[in-house]
Amino acid sequence: MLHIRELSKTYANGVKALHQINLDIPTGMFGLLGPNGAGKSTLMRTIATLQDPDSGSITLDGLDVLNNKHEARKQLGYLPQDFGVYPKESARDMLEHFAVLKGVLATGERRDLVEALLKQVNLWEVRNQKLGGFSGGMRQRFGIAQALIGQPKLIIVDEPTAGLDPEERNRFLNLLAEIGESVVVILSTHIVEDVTDLCPRMAIICKGEVRLHGEPRESIRSLEGKVWKRTVAKAELADMGKTMTLLSTRLVGGQTVVHVLSDANPGAGFEAIPPDLEDVYFGQLRAAA
Repeated sequence: MLHIRELSKTYANGVKALHQINLDIPTGMFGLLGPNGAGKSTLMRTIATLQDPDSGSITLDGLDVLNNKHEARKQLGYLPQDFGVYPKESARDMLEHFAVLKGVLATGERRDLVEALLKQVNLWEVRNQKLGGFSGGMRQRFGIAQALIGQPKLIIVDEPTAGLDPEERNRFLNLLAEIGESVVVILSTHIVEDVTDLCPRMAIICKGEVRLHGEPRESIRSLEGKVWKRTVAKAELADMGKTMTLLSTRLVGGQTVVHVLSDANPGAGFEAIPPDLEDVYFGQLRAAA
């Protein structure tokens, strides 16, 4: 279990990245949703001991993470948003190097570990291929392999599916789901669908604050009977925004479709629709605006 209490961070330029964050994150997949600039990466980097907060605490199974960074790093794996590799090194050689850095010094043990990890992330067949030739999805799976070295209790992945094609995205998310059966996995993303598909618990963060924390299904259920859809002319949008709570606007088949949050039918032409997590997400962002 990961406990975060009253975590705050303000940068030197005055940007308040985190404001009194409180979260309890159990074993399994945990989704952290938020737009770019919401504070997600700051929170991930702080949990990963790569930067210090101004105040607050983080404990992992009783370990004070912020005051025992060396011990904490032994128990966590981290895949940042921008994960760099040495392009001329092979996947196997690079994992061997990471294993040494993590303290796996015995040659036989390290060889067995690297072999097992490459098979787990489905990269065994390309183990001798240079990392510079890997696709985006292959590189992300390699990133998870290095994060798993040392049997961590906590895995942190920051925007891992951005830029992946649908097949690679599904393969990567399935891998995360398997890992999440036995450890805490924090999936930080702005892609709502990733959280809907994978995470039994989640939080929505916006402007450095937790706007919502709980189970996605319960959050969706709270909007039942309150989400309405209508096809509108673009010219209508400005006036609608003044009198209604617009959750989202999108083009569907060349026509503008809006989702509106309302306890009752907001007007002619609207139809009630089942809510989804995207409606919950946009509702929280609108409330924070």
